[in-house]
Amino acid sequence: MSLRVATVERATRETRVRVTLNLDGSGRAEIRTGIGFYDHMLHHVAHHGLFDLTVHAEGDLHIDAHHTAEDVAIALGQALDRALGERKGIVRMADAWVTMDEALAHVIVDLSGRPYCVFRGRFRSDRIGNLESTLIPHIFETLAVHARMNLHARVLYGRDDHHKAEALFKALGRALDVATRLDPRRADHVPSTKGVL
Repeated sequence: MSLRVATVERATRETRVRVTLNLDGSGRAEIRTGIGFYDHMLHHVAHHGLFDLTVHAEGDLHIDAHHTAEDVAIALGQALDRALGERKGIVRMADAWVTMDEALAHVIVDLSGRPYCVFRGRFRSDRIGNLESTLIPHIFETLAVHARMNLHARVLYGRDDHHKAEALFKALGRALDVATRLDPRRADHVPSTKGVL
């Protein structure tokens, strides 16, 4: 089996980002974006997805977190797309329900090659830690576009914004864990009646 690993570097006038993703890892993560809450959420994706994930980012955080959060999501999505290669043999579709105390989240992914995102969730506060809460749906949308996946994410209920966000990112990791797995019954076949994704 070839290694399903990809590294993406992105440099703009606003940010410098390097992401390495191993789909067949063990959940090890080394994440430094300068946005503590974002680091915490990406750790959950790696841990619950059993991905080895390294993210190093420097950005114009003196302005706000937007550019850094977005560019990390772009690079992570591109790394996921590249690590999947032709997407032969993958399970492709999966979902995960995750509860975090009083909050419940549901994430569904289809690694179809066709980007789309539906996000349903509300946050009470403007910020969770040092991350603007409005960036959470934007992170999911950006990830979906650059990973070329269909991604539906929703918070069904909850009171605490931290719990709602954490449930979402854990569910994202769990759903991606299943969807990226190799199904030996599919062998070298693309999981589509079209024959390509």
